[in-house]
Amino acid sequence: MKRRTFFARSLLTASLAALFALPLSASAATVLKFSHTDQPGGARQKAAEMFAQKVAEYTQGRYEVKVYPAGQLANDPKAVEQLQLGGIDFTVSSTGTYATHLPTLNLSLLPYLVENYEQGWKLYDDSKWLQAQFAKAPAKGFRFLATWEAGFRDMTTKDPLASPADADGKKLRSFPNEMMRWTLEAIGFNVVILPLPEVYLAIQQGAVSGQENPIDTIFANKFYEVAPNVTLTHHVYSPIPLTMSEKTWAKLSAADQAAVVKAGAETATWIRNEIRSNDDRQLAEMQSKGAKIARPNLGAFRDAVKPVYAKAREKYGADVDAFIADADAVRKALPAK
Repeated sequence: MKRRTFFARSLLTASLAALFALPLSASAATVLKFSHTDQPGGARQKAAEMFAQKVAEYTQGRYEVKVYPAGQLANDPKAVEQLQLGGIDFTVSSTGTYATHLPTLNLSLLPYLVENYEQGWKLYDDSKWLQAQFAKAPAKGFRFLATWEAGFRDMTTKDPLASPADADGKKLRSFPNEMMRWTLEAIGFNVVILPLPEVYLAIQQGAVSGQENPIDTIFANKFYEVAPNVTLTHHVYSPIPLTMSEKTWAKLSAADQAAVVKAGAETATWIRNEIRSNDDRQLAEMQSKGAKIARPNLGAFRDAVKPVYAKAREKYGADVDAFIADADAVRKALPAK
């Protein structure tokens, strides 16, 4: 009996020794889901992967961020809903996507607020009005962590787009946002709402005549293949804030919350520079593959969208002038060359 007891104890000791001898990395990290709708080849995916690496590093491996591109888990509006429910943990999307839950953020998509990246960055970093809107998000179930970059929105259409007259009656895909719809309708388009992963086929099959998105998104999704007229309207500055589920945030220690914020901010710096530096290269590559790049006189487009401001004031009142004042201050501080 004693011999059997000895062997049993030896076996238990050996098992425990083997267990505790496992490296720390073998202990299960908490997996956090990061959903976005861009393609794996885009800057958004590269940024998400960088963010995941930084989170793992800054939390000493306690958290693993798993990235799901190309709308695998949800389209943009559904991703925000999933943040609120805790079904996913992170997403990046146009500021206007969050306006369903914070309506004043529709104003972030007012046309022609800024003229270049430096102005756009300063507006998002320094605007007291915009920061006040972001601060309302936790009560809605998600939290803004950092402003990542996507770029200025441009058009890709089957037919040339020299002026708003060429848009008259054409069907153009966009995402579900009130301000964007007002702007595109003011230019002359009939707006069709479609999830991003469905857009290429919709253009190819003739359901829409084109779409509007930043250059990096156009390039990554190869929209220029089916709508070869790439017109640099720059009608809206469209960064993609990184957001996190408030339910997930509440589960993190203060140290891990700080780690996630740090990872998001450092990645924001990288993707801002990446997008700005990539624009010319991506346009040149699209042109080499048959795209026709047009840089129209924007005067007619700016005139066409002026009624959008009046319409916005009717609905949002003083918020419009508060945000415009911030944008005016930015343009004055950093005048376009």
